[in-house]
Amino acid sequence: MKMTQLVATVALSSLALGGCAGASNGPQLPPASFVATEEGPGEEYVIGPLDELTVFVWRNPELGAQVQVRPDGRITTPLITDMPAVGKTSSMLAQDVKLQLSQYIQDPIVSVIVNKFAGTFSQQVRVVGATEKPASIPFRANMTLLDAMISVGGLSEYAAGNRARLIRFDRDTGTQKEYALRIADLLKKGTSKANVQLMPGDVIIIPESTF
Repeated sequence: MKMTQLVATVALSSLALGGCAGASNGPQLPPASFVATEEGPGEEYVIGPLDELTVFVWRNPELGAQVQVRPDGRITTPLITDMPAVGKTSSMLAQDVKLQLSQYIQDPIVSVIVNKFAGTFSQQVRVVGATEKPASIPFRANMTLLDAMISVGGLSEYAAGNRARLIRFDRDTGTQKEYALRIADLLKKGTSKANVQLMPGDVIIIPESTF
């Protein structure tokens, strides 16, 4: 009797461990293509701290500048001191610069180009847990889970990739949603259905295996 109970216990334990290793509980996102069939623009980029910008003033090059957004979120250009930049799109910042320069020249034409970007936290994809190099990655249009995992060097040796989760803030409802990911299937088996589209602000959490 004791031997029968022991065998049953071992069998149940094996099933439970197998479920942990291969199952991915919870809602899942629809798959994304490995290669986008159409390259469309993403959400309009919002300037963040440490972004590098070019401010161009037509016919007045001396009023333009190449600047880096300071950690306090501001920039300084000729005739303009401590202009807030973080949280604005390039067109919004160009309009603000134009208004300031209108005090000195008539009808300035201003453009702002983002040369190098870090992005605000709300537009970064963060990958944490059992990966080779956890990181915050600036979001770009058509970014997928595969892109993010390549950026962080893949899974660590003891990662439980098929138990990973994606945390996403739903702006429409004001709530946080959680989705199951199958990163091990994606990276080790090439399962295309495991590749999903990412959104600005997504957080990918990868646990370590417990056995």
